[in-house]
Amino acid sequence: MTFDDRKLYEDVNLKFTPGNCYGIIGANGAGKSTFLRILEGQITPTTGTVTLSPNERMSSLKQDHFAFDDQTVMNTVLQGWTRLYEVMSEKDALYAKADFSEEDGIKAAELEGEFAEMDGWNAESDAAQLLQSLDIPESVHQQLMADLPESEKVKVLLAQALFGKPDVLLLDEPTNGLDPQAISWLENWLADYENTVLVVSHDRHFLNTVCTMMCDVDFGKIELFVGNYDFWLQSSQLAQELRSNANAKKEEQIKQLQEFVARFSANASKSKQATSRKKQLEKITLDDIKPSSRKYPFIKFEPEREIGNDLLRVDNVSKTIDGRQVLSNVSFTLRPGDKTAIISRDDVTSTVLMQLLAGDLEPDTGEITWGVTTSQAYMPKDLGPAFSEDQISILDWLRQFASKEESDNTFLRGFLGRMLFSGDEVLKNVDVLSGGEKVRSYLSKLMLSKANVLLLDDPTNHLDLESITALNDALIDFKGSLVFTSHDHEFIQTIANHIVEVGHNGVIDRADTTYDEFMAHDVVKQQQTEIYK
Repeated sequence: MTFDDRKLYEDVNLKFTPGNCYGIIGANGAGKSTFLRILEGQITPTTGTVTLSPNERMSSLKQDHFAFDDQTVMNTVLQGWTRLYEVMSEKDALYAKADFSEEDGIKAAELEGEFAEMDGWNAESDAAQLLQSLDIPESVHQQLMADLPESEKVKVLLAQALFGKPDVLLLDEPTNGLDPQAISWLENWLADYENTVLVVSHDRHFLNTVCTMMCDVDFGKIELFVGNYDFWLQSSQLAQELRSNANAKKEEQIKQLQEFVARFSANASKSKQATSRKKQLEKITLDDIKPSSRKYPFIKFEPEREIGNDLLRVDNVSKTIDGRQVLSNVSFTLRPGDKTAIISRDDVTSTVLMQLLAGDLEPDTGEITWGVTTSQAYMPKDLGPAFSEDQISILDWLRQFASKEESDNTFLRGFLGRMLFSGDEVLKNVDVLSGGEKVRSYLSKLMLSKANVLLLDDPTNHLDLESITALNDALIDFKGSLVFTSHDHEFIQTIANHIVEVGHNGVIDRADTTYDEFMAHDVVKQQQTEIYK
């Protein structure tokens, strides 16, 4: 595939088989989403062909959240199976005719036969079950999509992609916008799926849970590797280490590889495929794994001073936005050293709370009190306003936040270079930056702030896996305190030691609890509720 004389990849020869979930990984701009669009037929490859077996159906997760605003929720899901929906519509149109002819009767009989073959009589109940599994209640199934909040539209479009269990399922960032419970449900659904799945995701926990193969877009190629994301990552790093050590003995390299493969052979994400995966893994040689060409930014947050005895008190805070009460009498206390994940099923709720903590909004009632020794640096979810000024370079934009000692070009160029802005890239105007470039620029600003409290609203948005890993490690090492939101399971699990869930029933505040412990408790609570019902 070539775009504007830039070759994304060439000589790609792959076969995807049922029972496997393939994780598509690669740096930003490598062409992951483009690859899915080629497979779906939205883009014609420069050379080569894509073949789907006869009578097999492909489905994909739609990215335009407004495309079905004039449709009901139920009809939106049913349209995930195009031919079934066409048959249903043609049948309804025929039966609605005032002058129903013999020819119409013959056509209707043909459609009824096709409808039965597709198990059409159960279509609406199957769609309703999918929606309810994603916490979309039956009361809204006949509402227009336009009337739904963004968080529910995302779930309906996911149900549309999954509807009818397609033979090939293409999912581009399926966890974006989903609450933790919906992500957990999708992980379980895909783990038991018997057909073919290809998924692009920056969520490492998700990739590790659902994927049996990794499809690596790198070096102008797309290659398949057995195993989940962690296996690919560690084998890639091992290959890098072995190749960089010119004096290493071949025998020692092979021994290392065999030990490594043996460890991962026992960790199949799908137990029924464990045996076949183990055989595949045992056949891997050093030549079968390659070091990645991807680069990791250098991220390190160093607070200027320690936090004293007090960090944060939130007392009975309420906030109404556009006539809707988003927060009601929210109270919790954070201690110095806490790294707190704010969890909510509604992104608006968590974002408004972050804006209140940062001082960008004032509460309608209640108080927010920061300790006198704290200094906060805030990264909002929407970075657009921060980079709206035209005719200012990244270099000059960052200079505004640097101390006098750090404001010279040599220091700032070196600083941005470690954040993967090399050479003349630092002279690029900020209003034309990509999403990932904006996040890396803003993280640079936060590093210069030397704040001892970081407030981060979904900071992994737009970042590639390498940048997410670098940020993850930096926040683990951060000596100050942290309040953040995220949809990334591993990000929360490895960083947070305090969970604050904000929902319709108030606040659930759990200190010294990991995210996995919190989610396990939530699952048990849901099961008990279902039994009670």
